[in-house]
Amino acid sequence: MKLIAFELKMCNIGSWNGKWTGEGRRYIEVRRVENNVAEKILPKKSYHHSWGDGWACNIHVTLIDSKEKRKLSKHFKNGFCGYGWMIDNIIDYQSTREPRKQSAIDFLT
Repeated sequence: MKLIAFELKMCNIGSWNGKWTGEGRRYIEVRRVENNVAEKILPKKSYHHSWGDGWACNIHVTLIDSKEKRKLSKHFKNGFCGYGWMIDNIIDYQSTREPRKQSAIDFLT
């Protein structure tokens, strides 16, 4: 098992004033993942997600040890801003998005 730190950073802010209410805080979550999963997700180092409305974020992934986890723990109280599902998707699919599911229409075309 490996410890991986996931850090959320808003790279495009689509608000009217160009500000984000979470600005100035670090959003970090640490997960313990299987070695084979870590080998799949770590080489990319950063995963981009765009909502298509001017907002976008990057999630940076870093292999850490328990000592580094203790140092980062002061940021855990900020949570992951409700975007923990992106971490789940990175672990499961190596992407912030789930794979597109085929529909009946796909089979007709």
